[in-house]
Amino acid sequence: MLTVHHLNKSRSKRVLWLLEELEMPYQRVDHQRDAQTNLAPASLKAVHPLSKAPIIVDGDITLCESSTIMEYILDQDLEKRLRPEKATKEYYQYLEWSHFAEGSLALPVMFTLFMGMETRSGDQKMDGYIAKEVALDFGYIESTLAECDYFAGAEFTAADIMMQIMLEIAGNLGLLKDRGTILAYMAKVQERPAYKKAASLG
Repeated sequence: MLTVHHLNKSRSKRVLWLLEELEMPYQRVDHQRDAQTNLAPASLKAVHPLSKAPIIVDGDITLCESSTIMEYILDQDLEKRLRPEKATKEYYQYLEWSHFAEGSLALPVMFTLFMGMETRSGDQKMDGYIAKEVALDFGYIESTLAECDYFAGAEFTAADIMMQIMLEIAGNLGLLKDRGTILAYMAKVQERPAYKKAASLG
């Protein structure tokens, strides 16, 4: 059975959510951040050298990185759900948004998070660049959601799971003010039973 190494307050919630959507059996091993440093514990490094969550173990396969783990899990689903048929327009939209979440979007979001952890005096060189990226990325997201129900078109896919978690981090950082289209999308997705189950797991 697949084992998920889950870290509290991390993006590993994505993996639990996907597994709950697919109703796929799994075992969960919980790891807790250090109360002082907020860093991952040594127990994660014992599973994978990067010491980052999520990590899954399935037989002799151990994987880190959210998008890779999502693809692996989807490959195990005999009903081929939550991923559009390959070579279709929707499939390539799915791929774009799956990678966008931890690529283009992660940069300004995580930089904003890290900037908030330190005492800063006035604007610095990176501030203008990050502000530009925030406006560009969230403008692109809003224009997409204004035309589609979900990121890969009319159907909910694993790309929505990838994006939702990063959008929640952005929301917690105050980056979604006046982004009504994005907030409405997030509220809709958060009503999914599998999302609620994963969220309850911490």
